[in-house]
Amino acid sequence: MDKLNRYRQIIKEVITQYSKFKPSHGDIRLDTIFDESQDRYGLMQIGWDRGKRIKGNLIYLTLSATKVTIEYDGMESGITQDLIDRGIAEEDIILAFVSQQDSRILA
Repeated sequence: MDKLNRYRQIIKEVITQYSKFKPSHGDIRLDTIFDESQDRYGLMQIGWDRGKRIKGNLIYLTLSATKVTIEYDGMESGITQDLIDRGIAEEDIILAFVSQQDSRILA
């Protein structure tokens, strides 16, 4: 399996794993969004909690030229380490939600 297809598979496996979590309160479901034609992958939350509508992204990733860009990561522990543990090279992960100036500080 080539690198791009392997990365697609890993991303889908990790997001699917997160989708099986049950939110601690409310009537909320977690939906996976997999668009392989554009290499966009996400996890949405949708439902009701305490009389309020809950909706929005929990995770949004893009894949381009074998680089995984984490556009948004709303998971408590973060998705980055799970992707690395499954086989995506750390140097192939871009944290788009961290400014370039901040990423230099973290290095």
